[in-house]
Amino acid sequence: MQFARLVATSGQVASTTKRLEKIALLAALLEQLAPEEVEVAVSFLSGNTRQGRIGIGYSSLRGLSGFPAGAPTLELAEVDRAFESLKGSQGAGSATRKLEVLKHLFARATAAEQSFLVSLLGGELRQGALEGVMLEGVARASHVPLALVRRATMMAGSIPQIARAALEKGEAGLSSYEVQLFRPVQPMLAQTAQDAGEAISSLGEAALEWKLDGARVQVHRSGEEVRIYSRSLNDVTAAVPEIVGAAQALPAKDLILDGEVISLAIDGRPNPFQTTMRRFGRKLDVERTRAELPLSPFWFDLLYLDGTSLMDEPQARRFKTLTELAPPQLVVPHTITGDPHMAASFFDDALRHGHEGVMAKSTSAPYAAGGRGQSWLKVKKPRTLDLVILAAEWGNGRRRGWLSNLHLGARDIEKGGFAMLGKTFKGLTDEMLAWQTQELLNLEIGHDGATVYVAPKLVAEIVFNEIQISPRYKSGLALRFARVKRYRLDKSADDADTFQTVRQLAGPSAT
Repeated sequence: MQFARLVATSGQVASTTKRLEKIALLAALLEQLAPEEVEVAVSFLSGNTRQGRIGIGYSSLRGLSGFPAGAPTLELAEVDRAFESLKGSQGAGSATRKLEVLKHLFARATAAEQSFLVSLLGGELRQGALEGVMLEGVARASHVPLALVRRATMMAGSIPQIARAALEKGEAGLSSYEVQLFRPVQPMLAQTAQDAGEAISSLGEAALEWKLDGARVQVHRSGEEVRIYSRSLNDVTAAVPEIVGAAQALPAKDLILDGEVISLAIDGRPNPFQTTMRRFGRKLDVERTRAELPLSPFWFDLLYLDGTSLMDEPQARRFKTLTELAPPQLVVPHTITGDPHMAASFFDDALRHGHEGVMAKSTSAPYAAGGRGQSWLKVKKPRTLDLVILAAEWGNGRRRGWLSNLHLGARDIEKGGFAMLGKTFKGLTDEMLAWQTQELLNLEIGHDGATVYVAPKLVAEIVFNEIQISPRYKSGLALRFARVKRYRLDKSADDADTFQTVRQLAGPSAT
C-alpha cells in the first residue's frame, strides 16, 4: 500500500469528531492491507513505530521538511524499512547516519507525508485514533467480536500483533492469547478521584494502598528464570538484578507479579522519580550503579501462580494470595476500609512518608489488563505552579479551530526571559479553549506552521505530578503530567513562578 493512503486516512480520522466515522475509516484501510503491512499500519495510526524511539530530536525533524515530492511514491513497507535501518545504527557517527537516511526518506515524501512523519517521529501525532477506536476498527475489519479483540490485546500487550492475527485468521487467530509466562500483559490502570472520601463514596469498602512514584514492573518467573518488564512492556531484566533475586526467593515455581520498584533514601523515604529511573537507563556498570542506587520492590498484585491464572479472580483473593506468598516488607502498605475518615488518615500517612498518595481498589474487581475503569482509583496531592503561556498550537480533531497545546514558561531571573518547561493540552474545557484562543490571538507576535507565539502576559495555574530532567528543552527540565487548573487573571507575568523556584523543587538531580 502507498504510504500516502495511510497519511490521508490519518488526516480524515483527525478531521472528524464522530467516533463511528473514525472506526469506519480505520476499518476501510485495514481491510486493504497485505498481511505483512498490518503491524506497520496499526503502529503508525496509533502514533508509534514498530522500532520505538529513533533518537532524533524534534527540531532536527522539523528541519528536514521542505522541498516535498510532487507526487506520492513511497510504499508503507519502504518507510518501515527506513525506520528499521535507523534502529540498527549505533555508535560513533550514528546521529549523522540517521539524519542521512531521513533526508532521503523526506526527499521522496509529499508535503502531507512529511508533516505526518514529523508528527509520528516527534511523538506528537494526535488524530483521535485512540486505543479503543483502533480496537473497534480491527474488530470491524476482521469480523471478530470486539470483546475477543480487546481481551487478546490485553493478554498480548500489542494491538499491532493482535490486528494481524485477527485480520489473517479471524477468531481462530486469537484463540492462543491468554495469560502466558514471559508474554507480558498490559497493566491495569486507574482513574482519578479528587480525594480519599470521593474514592470511598465511589467504591464503598475498598482496599487502600500507598501510591508509590516509582517504576511499574511486571515480573514473570518460571523456576529460576525471571524476566522483568516495564510499564511499556519492555524487557528490563538486566538493569535490575536485585528485583530478579527478590522474585527468585519467593516460595513458588511459576508466577506473574505486578508491582512498583523504587529507590529509597537512607531514611526510608522515596527518592524522586527521576532518580529511580536512572537505573533503567543503565546498560553498563549495573553492579556499581546498583550499589550506589539500590531498588526496592513493592508488590501489589498477583496475576498467575503455579499454572493458574488469577486475573479473573477478585482483587481480595489475589491480594490475600500475594500476602501469603511474599514477605510483608515486599508488599505495598495497605488497609481495607469503608470509612472516609480512616481513608483520609491513611492518605495523610502515605504523604508523611514521602509518597504521592493512595490507590483505592474495588475488592471484588478482576484484573482488567490494559483497562482504565472505575475499579481502581488514584488519589494524589497535586503540586501547582503559576506559569506564563509562551505559545500555543492549533488543535486537531475535536479541537480543530482552537489553540490547544500550550507552551509553558517560568520566569528566569538570572538569564532573563522565560525557561520553557514543556507543553500541555490537558485540563481544558471547551469554554477555556474558546476563551484562550481569542486571548492568545490578541497577544500573537508571530507564528510558525501550527504554532502561534504570543507575548508572555497570560498566566495559568498548572497542576503537575513531578519535575523531571528533559534534554528536549533548553531549560533542562519539564513538568510531568502537567494540566491546566485555571487562568490567573489576577496575576501578571511578573507574578509568575521563577525557574529558580522550579529548579529548587526538582532537587539536586536538576542542578
